[in-house]
Amino acid sequence: MDKIEIKKIPLEELNSMNNGTMMEWMQIEYIEVDEGYLKAKMPVNERTFQPMKILHGGANLALAETVAGFGSSLLVDMAVFDVRGAQVSANHIGSASKGFAIAEGKLIHKGKNTHVWNIDISDENGRPLSTCRITNFIIKK
Repeated sequence: MDKIEIKKIPLEELNSMNNGTMMEWMQIEYIEVDEGYLKAKMPVNERTFQPMKILHGGANLALAETVAGFGSSLLVDMAVFDVRGAQVSANHIGSASKGFAIAEGKLIHKGKNTHVWNIDISDENGRPLSTCRITNFIIKK
């Protein structure tokens, strides 16, 4: 894959973009960014639980879509293009009742009109929780 240019924005500034959004409410925090790579964490708590007091699969999907969408936005000129989710698939393969869910997003296709991301979500000990594939449309404004 060709070298990917990303916007050089400090993590503190990236995280401040979540203010006033669902990502802030779910306490999602970006912790690492690199070329075609974004890592974020989300607490496993009353904001992300399902009624059985374990991490809700939908919370994992929100985390994965956040990573893929924000990752794509770092790769395009947002004054010229919009990023929109097109497709999400996931397999939930583990559960957690405390700690953090950690999502590692890797860009696997950067086309002119689409980006495809693989997002692996694990607990703090590296135990897999979900694996997701997300396609984003890149749309000229």
